[in-house]
Amino acid sequence: MAVAHAYRTAVSPVLAGVAQGARGFQTLAAVVEGDGPNQVALAGYLRIDRTVMTYLLDDLVAAGLVERRLDPADRRRRRIVATPLGVETLRDLQRQVRAAEDALLSVFDEDERAVFRSLLARLARTVAEGEPGGLSCEVGADSCDVGADSCDATVSPGRGPG
Repeated sequence: MAVAHAYRTAVSPVLAGVAQGARGFQTLAAVVEGDGPNQVALAGYLRIDRTVMTYLLDDLVAAGLVERRLDPADRRRRRIVATPLGVETLRDLQRQVRAAEDALLSVFDEDERAVFRSLLARLARTVAEGEPGGLSCEVGADSCDVGADSCDATVSPGRGPG
């Protein structure tokens, strides 16, 4: 638990500037790395209540980070698309989160940090795929907040909603 607390303490100031903090960061990452998901798919992927997702997206839209666009395949739906500012903001946040993680993991040398991140990513994928012994965790990231209910996409998730 001390490690999870240290992680949140290190990363929280970085994410304080994004709408809705860590959830906003995770949502922005899923939108940037996804294929223009609709709001329902995004909520399901991140395991966030659809009503909560509506407010979260409202805040990200107000911040100019994402837009709701009509889905050309189904005009009743709206796809969530990152703006150029959203993409730039995510990349900047990812760099800052990575730096905070590196500071926390400074007890390890560079090779050990790489192994640690690789093992965490593998564990997170296993959990996300629902393999035996797994817990509920959304991932695909190369970096994971082990103390949170879901993993932070500090590096390209590689798979996302949409």
